[in-house]
Amino acid sequence: MFLGGNRCLRCCLRVLALATLAAALHSPVCAQDNPMDLPPRTAPPPPSVQQNAPEQPPQNGEQPVSPSITQSPNAEDNSRFVFKKQVQEVFLHATVVDETGRPIANLTRNDFQVYQNGQPEAITSFQREDVPVAIGIVIDNSGSMRDKRTRVNEAVMNLIKASNQQDEVFVVNFGQTPYLDQDFTSDSHLLEAALHQTSTRGSTALYDAVVASGVHLRNNPRLSKKVLIVITDGQDNMSRETLQDAMRKLQSNKGTTVYAIGLTDEGMTRSGRQALQELATSTGGVAFFPQTLDDVNEISRTVARDIRTQYTIAYNPGPNIGTGYQTIRVEARTPDHAHLTVRTRTGYYPGEAVR
Repeated sequence: MFLGGNRCLRCCLRVLALATLAAALHSPVCAQDNPMDLPPRTAPPPPSVQQNAPEQPPQNGEQPVSPSITQSPNAEDNSRFVFKKQVQEVFLHATVVDETGRPIANLTRNDFQVYQNGQPEAITSFQREDVPVAIGIVIDNSGSMRDKRTRVNEAVMNLIKASNQQDEVFVVNFGQTPYLDQDFTSDSHLLEAALHQTSTRGSTALYDAVVASGVHLRNNPRLSKKVLIVITDGQDNMSRETLQDAMRKLQSNKGTTVYAIGLTDEGMTRSGRQALQELATSTGGVAFFPQTLDDVNEISRTVARDIRTQYTIAYNPGPNIGTGYQTIRVEARTPDHAHLTVRTRTGYYPGEAVR
């Protein structure tokens, strides 16, 4: 009986050890598969949200700490990346308009010239097709938005319906904390449900929400063209990130284009408008400031059209670039138009993590 009891005890311990090992192996895989798993709306943010954000832009698989939508258990693991001083290839998403502001969508590679730090660069690839886009919808969920959300949600749904059916869209509602209420999907019904996950109370941590949403966009490996659409009626009063932080972290060599809609009927000062303007134009996007909610619907259609008519241009700046901010200017010329305006991001920071 004594020997049999030991044998049973050893069997039990072996089973327990195997179960513990399986759980330990399973846990990081789950965290990696769903790095943006959100805290419940009824629970306070996890303690990691209160920590300081890392100084360097977070990479694929990492989330910024203080402004993150969520915190992955493996957020400190940088072993999957190799840091390089030079950028191998710079990608630009460019919109071209004529003197009247009408988009021009029939230009060729030879109609463009790219300059980095004032020096001409050879274009290595050029595309003007309507390609699928990864889109983040980032909407202010503070108390002043309560009476505006119905009209804003309608406008966002019109934008989604006007998009490419292969686009992948996620929805973030933010006040003091950004919540990922719908991860990447092409299902308009799921997106519409996420738009109604509103609490309309609390402060406005705009820059934290933008940075965290930019990280989430970068973590989508399926679509290279990335857009953030930010809608707010106030200015940031809570973020740990600054406007300069947000602009810098969005300006990678495969940067995100930001479209901002600032509802100006109340609560938004001149500095708030200027912040949205800088955030959008530095990435090649546009900031809109409608005077009434009736204008938001038309703006959403304008943004959808703008996204669909962009050119994708790439160039290789070579190994001898500096370590500071690299300015970009793109010009377009054609005999059919006296003056064309090219809207794209104004530059980027080299020395980022490359896969």
